[in-house]
Order: sequence, then C-alpha cells, then structure tokens
Amino acid sequence: MDAERARALLATERQRIEAALRASARQDTGEAPTRDPADEASDLTDAEFDAGRIEELRSELAAVERAEQRLADGTFGRSVESGDVIPDARLEANPTAERTADEQARFERGR
Repeated sequence: MDAERARALLATERQRIEAALRASARQDTGEAPTRDPADEASDLTDAEFDAGRIEELRSELAAVERAEQRLADGTFGRSVESGDVIPDARLEANPTAERTADEQARFERGR
C-alpha cells in the first residue's frame, strides 16, 4: 500500500477513535446518583459499559500508534509475525492489521 494512503487511513482511524473518546468523556456528567435503587443499578450498568468501551477505544488507539510506528519504520503492510505482505484490501478495511487474515485467525484461536 502507498505510504500516503496508509497515513490517510490511519489519520481517519485516529480521528474516529479520539472523537469517540471525547464523546465518552462528555457523557460522564458527574451528577450525584439518584436514591432509587433501580436507577442506581442502571447507572452502574451504564458506567461499567462505558468503562469497557473506553478501554476498547484506548486499545484501538494503541493499535493505530503501533501501525503509525510500523509506517515510520517502513514495515507497514507486513505481518509482525511472518513478515508476509498483508493484502491492500485487508489494510483498507482494517488499517491497523498486524497480521495476514490467516495468521490473525490462528492468533485468535490461540488465545
């Protein structure tokens, strides 16, 4: 993949993630919890969901940063596992891909 195209894809991905993180931060209003136990339980569930989503977004942002580093190093578009070329179509769909699709499937099965 062309380096300029890779930079553009990664910049778009970074903007999406950072916007979602900002939106998550704005949702935390800091209001005092209500006294209704059902509302408190609902608020707790929402807070746990939000915390999980924020953690997921931070993980995605770290993947963007790793991809940006690979781009700077000249290894973007190559598997971190085997060094094989990652097809452009895969990188278009997932610019932070670190492995070929087959390698990723094996990696996820091994977890």
